[in-house]
Amino acid sequence: MKAIILNGFGSVEHLLVKELDTPAILENEVLVEVKAIGINPVDVTTRAWNWLSPQLKDEDPIILGWDISGIVRESKSSLFKNGDHVFGMINFPGHGKAYAEYVAAPANQLSLKPANISFEEAAAGTLAALTAYQCLNTHYRVIPGQRILIHAASGGVGHYAIQLAKLAGAYVIGTSSEANKDFVLSLGADEHIDYHKVRFENVLTNIDFVFETIGGKQIDSSLDVIKKGGTLISISSGIPLAAASKAKVKSIHAFSTLVQSNGYDMQQLAKLFSNGLIRSHITKTFPFEEMKMAHLELEKGRTQGKIVVTI
Repeated sequence: MKAIILNGFGSVEHLLVKELDTPAILENEVLVEVKAIGINPVDVTTRAWNWLSPQLKDEDPIILGWDISGIVRESKSSLFKNGDHVFGMINFPGHGKAYAEYVAAPANQLSLKPANISFEEAAAGTLAALTAYQCLNTHYRVIPGQRILIHAASGGVGHYAIQLAKLAGAYVIGTSSEANKDFVLSLGADEHIDYHKVRFENVLTNIDFVFETIGGKQIDSSLDVIKKGGTLISISSGIPLAAASKAKVKSIHAFSTLVQSNGYDMQQLAKLFSNGLIRSHITKTFPFEEMKMAHLELEKGRTQGKIVVTI
């Protein structure tokens, strides 16, 4: 099979197409013929070297990627049979090996793909959608009428978070550039703030929950708009000591979290996609052989929704 291996950490030139043996599957795994791959910022930063890279550096070969959709071609699990269309986030955080024509995947990390969405839409709706879902349904439970602030609302995670928060009955405020205002509002956001022109901390108060996706000073500024007893969840980094102290003084629950592969959660997302309650927005697709271009596009930091690679 064709796979894209990482021949050392660094630039996109380290991504090489190579012929490898099709992986053998273990008990409770399925072999998936991959049709589409979701590309995420963590793919790019892991390639360049990040917190996850040390876990992968001794693997041979290193195959990046975690988001897949495709067709089951062999099964050693009672959960799926040959021919099933599936999607999921594989072995995150760990060695997902998604950049390949075939992937050996734990069956309990997958869900059946809804018939009404494409393989591309399904691959987009894995890591980013799971991140939003777990933050808004597992780590925090939205109550109708709450005021929620979502940073980078036009991005991969943000555009799912808006939809899920609105579905739960929240009043949603999203930050992005002016260029993405219409997109953010089209997803259901009640207000948009152009971070180039307006400092959100100068215009917002009484926020129940902030979904923080950027890190750095954004965490400290977000604490200024949250009401007593409110919550901040960061997916970008840990909470700095100074910010943690500030949160404690203000009686704000502030913590960071990392998405985890979870088949049950994927099934809940599948129901939402199937019922048309959430959707994936794909800004660009690239063929498998142009994985380098997909990484370079994502590195620009201007992606609206998701980037997907097709096989």
